[in-house]
Amino acid sequence: MTQSTDRDMLARLAPKLAELSKEVLFDDIWQRGELSPRDRSLITLSALAALGRVQQLPWHLDFARKNGLSHQEIIEAFTHLAFYAGWPAAVSAIGCIDEESI
Repeated sequence: MTQSTDRDMLARLAPKLAELSKEVLFDDIWQRGELSPRDRSLITLSALAALGRVQQLPWHLDFARKNGLSHQEIIEAFTHLAFYAGWPAAVSAIGCIDEESI
């Protein structure tokens, strides 16, 4: 699969995984008050970029914007990661950013 797997596609392909993702990850973990949704998005983008999970980045980039991260903050996070996660990881992550969102 070369496209980002959205929730609907995941529900069709792997219903149990979709259910667990919704109930445990998004309805529980993402809702905990110890971190803001904005902070959770920044952490998630960083982890996905560092691990080279670029297939998941487009959806999470959009979600991060909805959670209050600006385009410049996302670029800065990926630039910062270049020195900790590696240059290729940062450049690959930046390559997932939709230029129309600039």
